[in-house]
Amino acid sequence: MKPRVMIGLSGGVDSAVAAYVLKQQGYDVIAGFMRNWDAFANNDMLGNPTLRDPMCPQEVDFEDAEKVAKALDIPLFRIDFIQEYWDHVFTYFLKEYELGRTPNPDIFCNKYIKFDAFLAFAKSHGASLIAMGHYAGRVDRDGIAWMEMSADENKDQTYFLSQLSQQQLTSTLFPIAHMPKAEVRAIAKKLNLIVADKKDSTGVCFIGERHFKDFLKNYIPAQPGVMIDKASQTVVGEHEGVFYYTIGQRKGLNIGGSTRFASLPWFVVEKDVKRNILYVAQGEDNAYLLADTITVNTLNWISEKPKVGDTIMARFRHRQPLLPVTITSLTDESMTLIFPKPYKALTPGQGAVLYLPPYCLGGGLINEVFYQGHKR
Repeated sequence: MKPRVMIGLSGGVDSAVAAYVLKQQGYDVIAGFMRNWDAFANNDMLGNPTLRDPMCPQEVDFEDAEKVAKALDIPLFRIDFIQEYWDHVFTYFLKEYELGRTPNPDIFCNKYIKFDAFLAFAKSHGASLIAMGHYAGRVDRDGIAWMEMSADENKDQTYFLSQLSQQQLTSTLFPIAHMPKAEVRAIAKKLNLIVADKKDSTGVCFIGERHFKDFLKNYIPAQPGVMIDKASQTVVGEHEGVFYYTIGQRKGLNIGGSTRFASLPWFVVEKDVKRNILYVAQGEDNAYLLADTITVNTLNWISEKPKVGDTIMARFRHRQPLLPVTITSLTDESMTLIFPKPYKALTPGQGAVLYLPPYCLGGGLINEVFYQGHKR
């Protein structure tokens, strides 16, 4: 028999089919369900024990994971990483918002929880490998593991895995890497698994779908202020707190419907945290949304570090098409990327992930954004 592997069983269809594939391949499969969010415990950590979060989607997911594990005859462990998630993911998430940035907690959830704390737990239970139902692949060449993009481009999750280390990748299997989603669901239906038609999870990693502004208000109190039109420098509305908005945001601004303004949509283009001002501008092609240069920090290279002068592909959002960029400076701590044409709505705090298709090299986080020499 092949070595023991612990699959991260989430209660969704992807990890369920991944577990099945591992068994078919002859691995000694055990499973772990990660419980990382507990509103009661987390609010006690925050010093606000009266704050309550009624949503608990993890309990439903755990019940589904139990049924899948039973159907596949796989031992299932329930693992609490609540403290680890709070320390390494959620506190970072809150601090970034307080700085006016827009973090992507899923990237660090993968780095510190799913592929670190979970890996340590798996090894303590005799597993030399872990496996996930992510749409990403691993290819070993000359002793180096490369992260490969998924065959299902619409589902590719390498963007969220860009902070993994070489050691983490070499310890991981991705059993459904080359399957389209339709095939995954077809296998689950053939096996009569309860999750075959379960919808994909969305929202913040382990926290789930929320009315995000209301959720964030639990942790960062509202600080109302003015919205200012960047072009005319006139007040056009009020905001509930600059922390709750992201660059490029269109919905929820409540400016439209007035005869004072043209019919063009409004977009968030800048956040001034110190003065509590939210700057907006009209039109999808307004210059205030554009960027031609960014700096990137928190760098991580999975397999190969690129070089200054390389023209390479990048992605700044999950599911965004790959875009060409050129590296003009690169140190261990930061890099500068320039673009052949301006790109829209690049947001400090979000991932800047580099690719040599079909491989994901890694990347970092957007730190500063510039257009025509001026910092956004």
